[in-house]
Amino acid sequence: MNQTSIFDMMYPKYKITKPIRLIELFGGYGSQALALKYLGVKFEHWKLCEWAIKSIQAYKDIHCENDNTDYSRDYSMQDIIGQLYFYGISSNYNEPMTLEQVKRLNETQQRKIFNNIKATHNLVNIQTTHGTDLKIVDTDKYEYIMTYSFPCQDLSLAGKGKGMSDTSTRSGLLWEVERILTECKELGTMPQILLMENVPQVHSLDNMADFHKWQVRLEELGYKNYWQDLIATDYGIPQTRNRCFMISILGEYSYTFPQTKPLKLKLKDMLEDNVDGKYYLSDKMIKYISADNQKWTGNNGEALINKTYASTLNTNEGSRRCDASNYISEDVEENYNLKNIHKTLRETLENNEIKEEISYIDAYNRKIRDDNLSSTISTRVDASNNTYIAIKNATKQGYLKATDGDGIDLAQPNSKTRRGRVQKGSIQTLTTQNNLGVVTIGNYSPSNHNASRVVDNDGLAPTVMENHGTITAIIDKNNKNAKHQQDLIQDANGIAKTLVCGTHGNGGHYTKTLMNDLRIRKLTPRECFRLMGVKDEDYEKCSKNQSDSSLYHLAGDSIVVNVLMAIFKELL
Repeated sequence: MNQTSIFDMMYPKYKITKPIRLIELFGGYGSQALALKYLGVKFEHWKLCEWAIKSIQAYKDIHCENDNTDYSRDYSMQDIIGQLYFYGISSNYNEPMTLEQVKRLNETQQRKIFNNIKATHNLVNIQTTHGTDLKIVDTDKYEYIMTYSFPCQDLSLAGKGKGMSDTSTRSGLLWEVERILTECKELGTMPQILLMENVPQVHSLDNMADFHKWQVRLEELGYKNYWQDLIATDYGIPQTRNRCFMISILGEYSYTFPQTKPLKLKLKDMLEDNVDGKYYLSDKMIKYISADNQKWTGNNGEALINKTYASTLNTNEGSRRCDASNYISEDVEENYNLKNIHKTLRETLENNEIKEEISYIDAYNRKIRDDNLSSTISTRVDASNNTYIAIKNATKQGYLKATDGDGIDLAQPNSKTRRGRVQKGSIQTLTTQNNLGVVTIGNYSPSNHNASRVVDNDGLAPTVMENHGTITAIIDKNNKNAKHQQDLIQDANGIAKTLVCGTHGNGGHYTKTLMNDLRIRKLTPRECFRLMGVKDEDYEKCSKNQSDSSLYHLAGDSIVVNVLMAIFKELL
C-alpha cells in the first residue's frame, strides 16, 4: 500500500543536492551501491557493515577491484588472527567464527580477509559497531544514505517465525540499528536518509506491532517514514520477488514511491545461450521432481518449468526442489507443469498429431481394440526373477502366467469368470486379425536381463520400472511413417522403445511419456544475478572468487538492483 499521498500535500519532497556518502549495513555484495552506479550518480563507498566472508569478498571484487593494497603487511600472524576474531567474521552467515576456526584458516586466507575488510571500509559486525564508527561529519556538505537490509530468517515464510522482538534472533538485529542511530543522535550527526528492505512479512499480523514500534522510534529520532511493498516485475525484472521498502527522511519532508511500468522481459530473455551440462538434472532427479506423490510446498505453487516470470530467488536456488526453484527445459512450452508428464500417451500422440495404426490390448478389459493407440499390459517378476504377464483367469491364484514364447488367448465372449488362457510354448491367435505373443528377438540390456527383451513384429516390448516389475506395450513396427519428437514409438530399426506406465486407482493401466529424453536444468548463477538486476560485467567480477553455491546464496540474499534504482531516482 502507498503511504505517501497525504504527506505529499503536507511536506515538500526531499531531493538530494549534495555528494552522497553511502553506508550499507548488512551490505551483501552491495546492490545499493550498484543501483547508484547504474544511475550514474557520483558517490563514495563510505562504510560497509558485513560479516560474511564470502559477501565481503564479493563486495571487494565488484566495488574495490583496483585496491590491491596489502593492509596486513605490518601485522604479525598473531595480530591478524586476533583482529579477525575481534571483528566477528562469519563463515556461514549465521554466527561469528570461533577463535579456533579463525586459527584454522591458512595465512593466505587470513591476510586476504583482513585486506578485503580494510579495502571495503568494513565495520564487519553490527553488534560491535557504534555511532562513532560511521564517521558522519560535514552533513552540510554531504548526503549520508544509510541502508539496512537486516536478516529476514525469522520473518520469512521459510523461516521459523521467531519474529524480530527478541534481540537474540537474526531478525532482531534490527534493534542494533536503533542503538547505532541513537548513538548518532547523541553525537548530533545523523544520516539524512535511511532505506530499509525486508520481506513483506515484516508488517504481517505477527510482526506488525514491532514494525510499528520501529517506525515510532524513528519518528522520535526525527525521521518521517514512508513504506510500501514493491515487486520486481513492476520495475523491469521478470522475477516475482516482493519486498517491503521503507524510506525514512530526517526532517519534515515527503517521499513518493516510484510508479510501476509494464514488464517487457520474460524469464527466457534472461537466459544464457550456452549452458554447461553440469546444470542439467539427472534422469533420477527428473523422475523425483515429477513424481505423482510429490508435495508442492514452495513459492512456485506448482511444478512449473519455463515460467514466464522467475519465482523469488532463494539462497538455495541451486539445490531446492523444482517447486521452489526455477527450472528450464528447451523441450517443452512456457509454464509447463511437470505433472503433465503423467498424462496418457493418447494425449501425447494427439497433441503431436501422430496417426498410427497400432493395435493394443486393454490390460484390464482383455480385448483387442483398433483406436490408433498402444495401451499397456502390466508384467511381474516372480521369486526366481522370471518376468511374466498375469492373465486373469478363474484359478485359485486368480490368474495364469504367460512367459517367453507362450501364446495368449483373450477372446472369451461366453465366459464371465475366465478372462484369458495361456498356451505354454505356442503363439496362439488372439483374434482373427492379430497374431500377438511374447516372442524374444533380442535384448537391449548389457546384462541381458529378461526384462529388457525386444520382441518380434506385433509383439511385446517389456521395460524395467522402478516401482516393481515391468511394462509391455504392443507396437506395430511395420508402420514406417510413425514418428515422434522423442522417438517414443520406435527407433530407426523399427524396434519398439520404452513406454513408461503408471496405475489408475481402479487397477487399470495407462501409458506415460518417456522422460529420458527431456532435458531440464536449473538456472545458472549468471542467470540468477541477471534476475537480480546485476550486469554481466559485474557478475564476472563477483564470480572470480566464488563457487557456484556461494553465488546462488549471494544472489538469493540480495536486493533487485532495478527496484533500488527506481527508489533512488525519486530522490534525485
